[in-house]
Amino acid sequence: MGRAATAEQIRFVAEAEASAAGMTAIVAAPTSFEIVNAAFGRALGDRLVQAMAARLDEVLADYRSVATRAGATFSMLVAGPPVEGDRAAAAVERALGAPFAVDGETIHVGARIGLARMSGGESVGDLLFRAAGALERARASDGATTRVASEGEGAALAALAADLHRAIERGEIDVLFQPQVAMADGRIIGAEALVRWAHPRLGPLGAERLLAAAERADLGVALSDHVQTLAMARMAQWPASLRGLRVSLNVTAADISRDGFAAQFLDRVAAAGIAPEQVTAEVTESGVIHDLAAANRALAALRTGGCRVALDDFGTGYSSLAYLSQLPLDYLKIDRALTQAIDGDARGRTVVDGVITIAAGLGLETIAEGVETEAQRALLAARGCTYYQGFLCAGAVDDAALARLVEGRR
Repeated sequence: MGRAATAEQIRFVAEAEASAAGMTAIVAAPTSFEIVNAAFGRALGDRLVQAMAARLDEVLADYRSVATRAGATFSMLVAGPPVEGDRAAAAVERALGAPFAVDGETIHVGARIGLARMSGGESVGDLLFRAAGALERARASDGATTRVASEGEGAALAALAADLHRAIERGEIDVLFQPQVAMADGRIIGAEALVRWAHPRLGPLGAERLLAAAERADLGVALSDHVQTLAMARMAQWPASLRGLRVSLNVTAADISRDGFAAQFLDRVAAAGIAPEQVTAEVTESGVIHDLAAANRALAALRTGGCRVALDDFGTGYSSLAYLSQLPLDYLKIDRALTQAIDGDARGRTVVDGVITIAAGLGLETIAEGVETEAQRALLAARGCTYYQGFLCAGAVDDAALARLVEGRR
């Protein structure tokens, strides 16, 4: 199972798009993959991925299909009626659910799966996009390991993508701020800027749907630039009570791969008239960074310019440990799924212990996302976590509400 499409795969896709036989997209990823990397090392993790790919090749040999791999995420297209795709998805789930023997170790990983069935007139790209979205919902779920995308999602997403072109011009995109709180004394020391879309027909839309529409419309870079500029402009207008806060701005893999991104980002900070020390560039870990050396240079330039760098969503993707070892960072953000497991069982606490220990060993401060209860906060604080954000303090709020929260915790 390769990483790039072959000529045979391209022909398969072209024929399938022209065929009335139907097609199913299956996108699968192992659960708890970072735990395997942490417990056994990256080299064994790489060999585990190869074993998974080989097993899936065997499974898919019984179907008219093609497959590619990016990291530990496997994308598969199965031709034929929906029942054929459903059988293939079940076979994939069984294959990844069975234990793997690698280097003398028996490893259980399991999998989360997103599935989408082609609807009339839909492109293969849109089909795979819907399946990837279903995978994200499966990852966020405590229940079913396989999620099926609804057929209406493709058309709805296309409509949103068309609307997004006008939304930026009309000023419908806004930014809210979620407080970040110091474990030591409960003070609000920073906030994460979170994008929202005030859609004229659908009402407020969160970041997930907005970013999906941006990707569909090929507006990801334009949206990122717009949101960063907007957030900095808002910071520049803050009252004195907020001007000491550090604000985290989301930076994507596509952002840092652009030539001149660091200089452009720092110019944007200077144009807003805010101190670079107030700005943290928050790299979303779930986006694949193909050139780590280039990313290292870009993030190092941001730090040299006075900004700080955080790695977001740690624990949700294939390359977390590689990113930790090769990127210049100041903060490690613990994904909400790990945070919410800390008061569940001993295994959840052990995983969080490991993450905080790794961060401390690298000289990084930690920010736990999704903290909702005092019990979670206390367990994280006892393990040395530095900061938290989540509904225990507040969700995403506007500037005025943020100012009230800050004043109330002084």
